[in-house]
Amino acid sequence: MDNRSIGVFDSGLGGLTCVSELLKVLPDENIVYFGDTGRVPYGSRSEETIIKYVRGDMNFLMSHDIKLIVAACGTASTVALPVLAGECKVPAIGVVEPAVDAAVSATRNGRIGIIGTAGTIANGKYGKLIAERNPSLQTFAKACPLFVPLVENGLTDHEITRLTCEMYLEEIKEKGIDTLILGCTHYPMLKNVIGKFLGDNVTLIDPGYETAHYVHKFLKEADLLSDGGIRENHRYYVSDTVDGFEKMASLFMNRDIGGQVEKIDIEKY
Repeated sequence: MDNRSIGVFDSGLGGLTCVSELLKVLPDENIVYFGDTGRVPYGSRSEETIIKYVRGDMNFLMSHDIKLIVAACGTASTVALPVLAGECKVPAIGVVEPAVDAAVSATRNGRIGIIGTAGTIANGKYGKLIAERNPSLQTFAKACPLFVPLVENGLTDHEITRLTCEMYLEEIKEKGIDTLILGCTHYPMLKNVIGKFLGDNVTLIDPGYETAHYVHKFLKEADLLSDGGIRENHRYYVSDTVDGFEKMASLFMNRDIGGQVEKIDIEKY
């Protein structure tokens, strides 16, 4: 048993979709969350810059008493985590492999779509891992860079979002996919819009949901689960304004986190 907290980070708000799932699956665990809201999005940055930012994010989380880091960011998981995991004093888990495993299990016709930020799609990690698991599967990837700012600005069910979805996903839809990996933790906030466009026959893979269940399994097997005797003390940190984050976070998580958010200077890490 281990009562230390789980550290989670993302470039902004998207990682809260993963936190929401973690709180459902692991209600006895405490979370320390960092959203790099002052530098969002990561997906359009160079690999060098992404690695620099993620190193700081991880250093900040390791300044707390944590037992595990979750990179609740598709870009960080694909671009930076393979480089930085060895620097971390605690285990570090990304959102890619859990989502890949779920997609490989879910597909019926062997045609899997992948959407993500420009950095995630350019890296190609999702497709490579799928090919390793089953070379006969076909993958179709598409960068959707406007999805993150749409979510961050609360436009999850807006005509602009619906038109953007059609623009990005028409090509993938025509490929006849039956499974789509939402390769950015912001994207589950657009499930309704994406699902309506693609239809009921396409299974949407939520990386936050899949990662939360993977983390539960990992902690259980490593005997790192909390003993359940700790007081709930979740903490949220951002690199920009607190007010906007608190309001949007409540929508992401369906819970009020007012008074639990603190702004920090991430450049110190």
